[in-house]
Amino acid sequence: MIREAVRLAEESVGLGGGPFGALVALDGVIVGRGRNRVTEARDPTAHAEIEAIRDACRRIGSHQLTGCDLYASSEPCPMCLGAIYWARPQAVYFAIGRGDAARAGFDDEFIYQEIRRPPGGRRIPMQRIIVPDSDKPYRLWSAKPDREEY
Repeated sequence: MIREAVRLAEESVGLGGGPFGALVALDGVIVGRGRNRVTEARDPTAHAEIEAIRDACRRIGSHQLTGCDLYASSEPCPMCLGAIYWARPQAVYFAIGRGDAARAGFDDEFIYQEIRRPPGGRRIPMQRIIVPDSDKPYRLWSAKPDREEY
């Protein structure tokens, strides 16, 4: 499976994307594939892992990857790591580490550092704006008897 993720990364380069590929497998069967499409889709979230998660979730009909394994050509970035935790696969395997990616020009260490900072101290400052009833969506969600937990 990991060799297929690397093959998808190679294919991505040939198609104009970044050098990243990923797939999701359930019981040894590939249920989702993705490759980096950031530049061609003009979408900064079109990372291989995100694309593979979206594909797999559509195919298995769930918003979670329970019992699945994710294989990636490279160690997932912070955004993909977040998506992986929300998708809840049972394991993640990757071929090369983030240091190798950094040497190739894909250095996401600054994001790891930014996460540790308080919102107002980040490179892109973030500020909470308090408005009346801003918690109403959460109250509505909590009161919804047919909500699907995730």
